[in-house]
Amino acid sequence: MIIIMASAKQKDVDHVVERIEELGYKAHVIVGVERTVIAAIGDERGKHRLTALESLPHVERVVPILKPYKLAGREVKSESSVIECKSARIGGKHFCVMAGPCAVESREQIMESAAAVKEAGANILRGGAFKPRTSPYSFQGLEAEGLKYLREAGDAYDLPVVTEIMSEHQLPLLEEYSDMLQVGARNMQNFSLLRAVGKSTKPVLLKRGMMSTISEFLMSAEYVLSEGNPNVILCERGIRTFETETRNTLDIQAVPVVKRHSHLPIVIDPSHAAGQWDLVIPMARAAVAAGADGVIVEVHPNPEVAVSDGQQSLKPEVFKQMMNELKPLLAVMNRVAG
Repeated sequence: MIIIMASAKQKDVDHVVERIEELGYKAHVIVGVERTVIAAIGDERGKHRLTALESLPHVERVVPILKPYKLAGREVKSESSVIECKSARIGGKHFCVMAGPCAVESREQIMESAAAVKEAGANILRGGAFKPRTSPYSFQGLEAEGLKYLREAGDAYDLPVVTEIMSEHQLPLLEEYSDMLQVGARNMQNFSLLRAVGKSTKPVLLKRGMMSTISEFLMSAEYVLSEGNPNVILCERGIRTFETETRNTLDIQAVPVVKRHSHLPIVIDPSHAAGQWDLVIPMARAAVAAGADGVIVEVHPNPEVAVSDGQQSLKPEVFKQMMNELKPLLAVMNRVAG
């Protein structure tokens, strides 16, 4: 249920929250431009009891939430959310570019990468310290050492950093060294991990599972939101289809579909979708045209010697070309750099 408040003061909102919690529900207050809404989340079987809240002062009406994703949907919050990550903004008019290598391989490599993406205009530095690999014999990342290098590079070039979390046990370490937590496609339905990052104060970049529907994608975001973390950025990274010419199939129409149903920002990962570096720029242009709130791309100073995903990584000069090609499109779409 959502409780819509009319001309309410803080004490009136607090009173409604108190009554909601007395009835055994969690209260989530969403302050919008035109109204304040309180979402009551909990057991669906007893939701009829919440209708009695209409008798409280300044409660305009109590409305059932029809979608299964209560907090991620536009029924609760009609305005599009803008997520802040230090100096970067994602959503609204802000188009955010996250860039960096698939994996942090050395201090020199991540510092060189950070310098290149910063110069070209990126807003956030990405880099993997813990790497989920299909084969246990593949490079698994530098782990804690890689996190320290990533943090050093971000600080040196004044860039927030995003890196992947694979287990809730890594949360304290990643909260210390990163500014945004990435939940990868393989973990989109790792519900214990989603609940853990939902208790964090860090923004969460949630990647769509390669065989997940949009509804399932939004329900995973709901897990994070329901634990109290409102700062979720969705990421479309391609889905698995029968096509073999590309690594995955970029579901570009997911952008307007998600925006129809959810207030959360959504970014595109053309690197993992295409799997080929020469397809990244066209897909990044498509992301802007579709209304995405940003892109996350892989950039490596020497892709030919990269320990992972070299074939889909952009060289610094190609990344700079991408940024230049996006500028006129962003102007047409009335977007500004994040």
